[in-house]
Amino acid sequence: MYNTLFLNTGPPGAAVLPPAGYPGGLPMGYYSPQQPSTFPLCQPTGGTHPIQYQPGKYPVPNQSAPITWMPGPTFMPDCPPGLEYLTQLDNIHVLQHFEPLEMMTHFETNNKYDIKNNLDQMVYIVTEDTDDFTRNAYRTLRPFVLRVTDYMGREIMTMQRPFRCTCCCFCCPSTRQELEVQCPPGVTIGFVMEHWNLCRAVYSIQNEKKENVMRVRGPCSTYGCGSDSVFEVKSLDGVSDIGNIIRKWNGLMSTMGDADHFDIHFPLDLDVKMKAMIFGACFLIDFMYFERSPPQRSSR
Repeated sequence: MYNTLFLNTGPPGAAVLPPAGYPGGLPMGYYSPQQPSTFPLCQPTGGTHPIQYQPGKYPVPNQSAPITWMPGPTFMPDCPPGLEYLTQLDNIHVLQHFEPLEMMTHFETNNKYDIKNNLDQMVYIVTEDTDDFTRNAYRTLRPFVLRVTDYMGREIMTMQRPFRCTCCCFCCPSTRQELEVQCPPGVTIGFVMEHWNLCRAVYSIQNEKKENVMRVRGPCSTYGCGSDSVFEVKSLDGVSDIGNIIRKWNGLMSTMGDADHFDIHFPLDLDVKMKAMIFGACFLIDFMYFERSPPQRSSR
């Protein structure tokens, strides 16, 4: 039952004197019309005293943290539009989004990645564009299109993986995986081609004419538990080290979840198109060795 002593029976906006004996002269839950409130209260109808709210005093629920983008680079005439960021970087971080609904519903969703620099500033956002049937029918073997966008939402790069049938002889060239990189979209700058090897992952990075430029050499085992997986980027003769693609070990997230973390390292003065090709090789490696489809429900 409400205490009638605390009800304002007078005209709107009039203050009611509290009963004696309460600390501070005010009853519990009572707000004087002359005292600004620190809570977002609704103003009573007919009231003459506005309710004040202190911005930032209490966090707004469901408010996502703002994204900090890397400052926009200056225009470079000999650089494909959108790749100017890579000219200023010698390593980038590829962070895949974790999708808990995949584990709960067993429904494969489009992958999404954040590309960041060492200052935790966003450089690009990579989003998969594949239809539902293809994703869930072919799973990790699916053909895909990855769209790379910048801070303005412009698509500055496209990566395409065609379908390859793996039911034939594994050493047949028609079964080997490949990735085409376009920058800007529609203009091919190179390919990432898989090479058959009995013990380890081996790729060649090619230019737009399909001429070999670099090689990527993976570890003997990409499923090691408790350690990083390092894919070395080398010259064609295998003598010079150019960079590497490191799949970071994230503990239980690496074994149970589909949220990979890659570090990509390359020389600062490396041709920007070759930086983009090493960047593209990271995604082909992810889909071939580290993409984990949600387990299928048993029909029994």
